[in-house]
Amino acid sequence: MCKIRTRFAPSPTGRMHVGNLRTALYEYLIAKHENGTFILRIEDTDQERYVEGAIDIIYRTLQGTGLIHDEGPDKDGGYGPYVQSERVKSGIYMKYAKELIEKGEAYYCFCTKERLSSLKTTLVSSEDEGEEEAKEFTKYDKHCLHLSKEEIEANLAAGKPFVIRQNIPTEGTTSFHDAIFGDITVKNEELDDMILIKSDGFPTYNFANVVDDHLMKITHVVRGNEYLSSTPKYTRLYKAFGWEEPVYVHLPLITNEEHKKLSKRSGHSSYEDLLEQGFVSEAIVNFVALLGWSPVNNVEIMSLDELIKEFDYTHINKAPAVFDMVKLRWMNSEYIKRMDFDRFYELALPYIKSVITKDLDLKKIATLVKTRIETLKDIYDMIDFFEELPEYDTEMYVHKKMKTDKESSLTVLKELLPEFEALEDYSEESLEAAIMAYIARKGIKNGQALWPVRTAVSGKQSTPGGAYEIMSILGKEESLRRIRIAIDKLSE
Repeated sequence: MCKIRTRFAPSPTGRMHVGNLRTALYEYLIAKHENGTFILRIEDTDQERYVEGAIDIIYRTLQGTGLIHDEGPDKDGGYGPYVQSERVKSGIYMKYAKELIEKGEAYYCFCTKERLSSLKTTLVSSEDEGEEEAKEFTKYDKHCLHLSKEEIEANLAAGKPFVIRQNIPTEGTTSFHDAIFGDITVKNEELDDMILIKSDGFPTYNFANVVDDHLMKITHVVRGNEYLSSTPKYTRLYKAFGWEEPVYVHLPLITNEEHKKLSKRSGHSSYEDLLEQGFVSEAIVNFVALLGWSPVNNVEIMSLDELIKEFDYTHINKAPAVFDMVKLRWMNSEYIKRMDFDRFYELALPYIKSVITKDLDLKKIATLVKTRIETLKDIYDMIDFFEELPEYDTEMYVHKKMKTDKESSLTVLKELLPEFEALEDYSEESLEAAIMAYIARKGIKNGQALWPVRTAVSGKQSTPGGAYEIMSILGKEESLRRIRIAIDKLSE
């Protein structure tokens, strides 16, 4: 068997959509599972959609997710250039397009925009699971296919604008095999004579793909199933050239929870969107890997190395994959819990510093939140009380389970205040010892003392950490100030 070679071929049009990230990931896993080669190719032939800085985003995303390419614009493996606009300059695409013209598999088309817009919409019947249904599309009428050699030469000599079209038969069928969807056959009458070379001399995405995949010896082509309808045209190109087709792997659609296509408006359709929402790269990669595929052992938390070992593209599902935000948040929380503290602190620090301006123990705050958050952005609302005591209702002191009310809470706070004032060592251990000694003396339950104290120093219903942890971070002066405020509130 020949060595596996896969390619990720994004267009530099902005942030990397989750669907594109999944394609890159699956291409990477297919290659690495078989010790193959993973290639990065930049497809920038559509100059109108080019976005400045988008190539940097592609590199940054691959680096951040660990999908390191073996060949690419920055790593020549002997099959370059790896940027399509650079390949255009070498004349590769025009050379192969003219070869097809000579074989009768393509032709020059000089039709104006006005003539093309006047073409009537064609109705074509097709069988879908045994039922006849009508498909509607505007099909080119092969007008220029019938131009004489002299007419073509005259038009070219006159500098008349042209495109080069693929010559698809009007009768018969075209078949291809997909690793996920099996054997697919379409009627040739349903296929349009797609443009191979545009009027600006650039190849179309479809034509450049086929030529480059062959020249770069790509063995597996992974893409979304929206390209299934174009694949018969690719098949005809491979056959026209006499080239071997790659293994096609068409991926299921990714939908939102309402089963609609995941769009940019969702706010979490790209890798960078998810990073900005506080998700960590390892969790994103793990989650995206499971959008349409699952390992035979049904394990869900998997590192990239584990994914490489377990990935089998023949187990990809046909059905659309649902982007389940609840599941992603759970998975992210699992990665954060298992993360080395130093790395977590590095990731969490910008979030903590955006809230905390006071001179507090930020590492201790990070320790408190690490096992309690689902995303890094959850840190904001979880720690804001450290910066400033929020306004709160004294009804928070009423807790049936803890057997506390306003009156008992006031008593506890009044009795503990002088003990806290007397403490010279304001460490977590010293505060815990003082509170537990008070509880033992009074013969009350832990919650009857801890609930009022924690409520007083935080002003929140739930907090990361308990009373003595919070007080040790706030320090003696601020803790006592907040407890005095609580006493005043409860005394009113």
